[in-house]
Amino acid sequence: MTHILPITKAREELPKLVDNANKKLEEYIITVNGLPSAVIISAAEYESWKETNAILSDPRLLKAIAEGEKDVRTGNVYDWEEVKKELHLDV
Repeated sequence: MTHILPITKAREELPKLVDNANKKLEEYIITVNGLPSAVIISAAEYESWKETNAILSDPRLLKAIAEGEKDVRTGNVYDWEEVKKELHLDV
């Protein structure tokens, strides 16, 4: 859930906000003079956003993802048992 609060309130409750962001995946938009200025999110969420941005900025990767999605739609996929056999896996 996303909460909006002024920076003065955020200062008072910073340890609680950080704990909630980390443990409950709460999100906080911090305002200064009524305008959004910063966001507090968990470190895991931040890393996820960075990874997503990296993927979205790589045209070759986006093309590969689109091709994979097309393969799935058209049934051009392999059964897990086939993959294990091909790779000589005893899983």
